[in-house]
Amino acid sequence: MPQTGTAISPPDFDDLNGMQRAAIVMLMLGEEQAAVVLGTLSSREVRDIGSAMYSLHNLNQETVAGVLDVFVTTLGKQTNIGLDSGTYIQNVMTKALGSDKAQVVLKKIAPAAYARPIEILDWMNAQSIKEVISEERPQIAALVIANLDHALAAEVLALMPENLQTEIITRIALLETVQPEAIQDLERVMQRKFEVSTSLRSSQFGGVKTAAKIMSFTNQAAEKKIFGDIIQSDKDLVAEIKDNMFIFDNLAGTDNRSLQILLRGVDSKVLVVALKGAGEKMRAFLLSGLSVRAAEDIRDELETIGPVRLSDVQAAQKEIITLARQMSDDGEIVLAGLGGEQMV
Repeated sequence: MPQTGTAISPPDFDDLNGMQRAAIVMLMLGEEQAAVVLGTLSSREVRDIGSAMYSLHNLNQETVAGVLDVFVTTLGKQTNIGLDSGTYIQNVMTKALGSDKAQVVLKKIAPAAYARPIEILDWMNAQSIKEVISEERPQIAALVIANLDHALAAEVLALMPENLQTEIITRIALLETVQPEAIQDLERVMQRKFEVSTSLRSSQFGGVKTAAKIMSFTNQAAEKKIFGDIIQSDKDLVAEIKDNMFIFDNLAGTDNRSLQILLRGVDSKVLVVALKGAGEKMRAFLLSGLSVRAAEDIRDELETIGPVRLSDVQAAQKEIITLARQMSDDGEIVLAGLGGEQMV
């Protein structure tokens, strides 16, 4: 029976990573039970385990038995893994997340049958994507990077030659509606790299907001270099990008629930360094998202930590901003001023 996605050799038990083993258990649970489990996971965990489900093909009974021996005490004699797994996963996602959210997640995790060809790049690491686009024209590289997850886009941008980073961000910021001719160029690249195709139509790529989101994930040194280069030719563009960037002080507009969720994921040592360079109001606001005991511990550390290099403070704040943006993109928290749907 044809499989969805690229065919792979049947893996042995030792070849499976932890997420794939968990995915096998999920596939064995049945739709109702699997939906309940997925409903308890974060958006990122749902995407990761969904991707792992799609990566499983032609599993032999010994491999499945080995996995189930680890997770359960009784091993079923038969499995239906690999039989119409696309429909199964779609049903589970829909029951766990609802139709609209399920479609968003499926577009991110599904193979080419669900996704546009360029979205295959989201399955690759930054170095691999860089190798794909390194020999392409800057306008093609800009189109590709503009369409990536913003954190991944920042990683790819950092791997590109320094002399191209500024041009790529400038092109992304100036992108709006991309006409079919440009999409056709991009399609030819994708066809050459992946031997896939898609329909042509005018598409929305890039723009100042996309450039700003990518720059929000970019490290401080690269940010300074890129903006320093762009400002020589277009001061207004730099100002517009910065106006749309999410910076550390923007966290002050975060609602209490989102702030608490965010701070749970922040290492206390990182938070201390980040707060070392923050004003009193910002410190008080962020500490309000912690328990009384945790806030007191942070205050004590702030008093004893001593001088901290500005670059370390900036790096710590950038780490928190990056986490906040990722959690916002995953729907785990709501960040003010990001152009999302107004909350009431």
